[in-house]
Amino acid sequence: MKQREKDHNVNTNKSENLGLENARRIDDLIDLVEKHTRTERHLEQHSDISSPEQIEHSKEVQCEREHKIENLKNIIAYGQHESDNELENLEKNYHYSQGYLDHNQENMNEQDVERAIEKQEHRKDQMKFLK
Repeated sequence: MKQREKDHNVNTNKSENLGLENARRIDDLIDLVEKHTRTERHLEQHSDISSPEQIEHSKEVQCEREHKIENLKNIIAYGQHESDNELENLEKNYHYSQGYLDHNQENMNEQDVERAIEKQEHRKDQMKFLK
């Protein structure tokens, strides 16, 4: 099989996987919206017989559902989580990787150490760019 055919197959598989993931996300989104709607209707119709604790709990659950709905919409529409903060993730990865390197460098082969140091330099550059 030629390289172009292999690349096409890899891209096709990624597209299929993304399609399946988004289909699952859409199902989850529909389920969350339906639950949100039922709970909202229930709160409107039966708030007079519910205890204040039950109402407060329902409102907390509703708030969590609304957050999940927004997050799923962002993932489906834009391909990223609502809470994705690239700078924060880079800093966390940089510090974690640096700690790993500090403690395990003597047990790693030279090529892996060089690659890890190179990645750390790249993360530093990206963090400077994002600040």
